[in-house]
Amino acid sequence: MGVRIGVLDLQGDVSEHIEAFRRALSEAGLSRGSEVCAVRKAGQIPSLDGLAIPGGESTTISKLIDKNGMRDPVTEFRGGIFATCAGLILLAKAVPDPRVKPLGLLDIDVERNAFGRQKDSFEADLAVKGFDSPFHAVFIRAPVISRVGKGVEVLAEVDGKPVAVRQGKHLGLCFHPELSGDSRLHRLFLDGLG
Repeated sequence: MGVRIGVLDLQGDVSEHIEAFRRALSEAGLSRGSEVCAVRKAGQIPSLDGLAIPGGESTTISKLIDKNGMRDPVTEFRGGIFATCAGLILLAKAVPDPRVKPLGLLDIDVERNAFGRQKDSFEADLAVKGFDSPFHAVFIRAPVISRVGKGVEVLAEVDGKPVAVRQGKHLGLCFHPELSGDSRLHRLFLDGLG
């Protein structure tokens, strides 16, 4: 039986995530009967098994979630959420920036642009819990997780700071796995939906 994955199409790396999830489904032998689609309307969300909130600009995405009536459908969503960079900021319980209204779905606190501005963007090979080889991660104006609550599993760190976490079906990443060409984190998310 296939799965339905939606990528929130308000701003950010939408097409890159759609392609990464299609590749991950193919590699996992789950392409048949599965669908990956752009999510532009709140009414699409309840029928999904998983929802990706991509990187982009967190203040913009936060405003567009509210403008498009998506806050309640996302917070009430029973499937898993795959959140990267700005998406992770939105999934947090607390963000020290009044322009961002977090969804509070991951028991973490997040600091925006914690590694610096655009010029401070970097790449790193991460040891990810459960992976037998490093994951090449791309950090662009990346946030950092400043507090991890009970029930949140840290999957990877940079300089002792959590940059990949999992809580239940939700997976939150400070970086952009859709830019790496490595679909292991997308597959890890898919595995957690079952």
